[in-house]
Amino acid sequence: MANNRLALITGASAGIGSEFARQYAAKGWDIALTARRLDRLNKLAREIEEKYKVATITISQDLALAKSVDTILHELKEAGRHVDALVNNAGYGLPGTFFNTSWKEQQQFIRVLYTAPIELVHKLLPGMAERDFGRIINVASLAGYAPGSSGHTLYASVKAGMIKFSESVHAEAQAAGHNIHCTALCPGFTWTEFHDVNGTREMTDQSPDWMWMKAEPVVEAGIDAVTKGQPVVVPGAVNKGLATLTKILPDPIGRAVMKQQSKRFRKTEKD
Repeated sequence: MANNRLALITGASAGIGSEFARQYAAKGWDIALTARRLDRLNKLAREIEEKYKVATITISQDLALAKSVDTILHELKEAGRHVDALVNNAGYGLPGTFFNTSWKEQQQFIRVLYTAPIELVHKLLPGMAERDFGRIINVASLAGYAPGSSGHTLYASVKAGMIKFSESVHAEAQAAGHNIHCTALCPGFTWTEFHDVNGTREMTDQSPDWMWMKAEPVVEAGIDAVTKGQPVVVPGAVNKGLATLTKILPDPIGRAVMKQQSKRFRKTEKD
């Protein structure tokens, strides 16, 4: 097992993150799992070890903490491992508008969904370049293509930033001749507990089934894209259509549509 490549997956305790762990393990990769809930990580690790006969490492860490990235990388170094693939998946939605949320809440949101993922990439890239191998998947969102919404104020802007960041890292690695691929995975509505956590399950349940995808094909699309060196991937025909539509719609019309849809999928008031 020690000769297997290692995939580090953030937000690995549930949903898309746990599915990434299973699919990479099925390909013979060792898995490093990190999230806040150690009990869930350990349960998933046992499942993966028994089913796929690969090694696992679990690291309980909150990416909202300033030293979280250094702590994760230190634990991996202590275990004698380096990272061959990074999946920046950790994330959540912050209900409410910019007016009725605190700066501490927004600051932690930016840290978990933007600053920490970028820090991980920055600190892992030198080793990947030295070994001439690296695969990076940044889980962005279809929301990164859409106009800003009322409620969940920074979500779309952070996801749009992750798309551009991924494109730039991929371009730089290719220009330098490194065997490093960076991909932004941009799913739409996906069946996970994400919407339960951010309090929008009742709202999103009102949307039609054809708008939703299961986590399995979303993750499969991400791994396939990063393997092929595709800097951005939007999984699913419906999501691809919506992404194209956001590019060709005149901005005023796009904003009007988002204003209407925000009432269905975004909580502007906190409980």
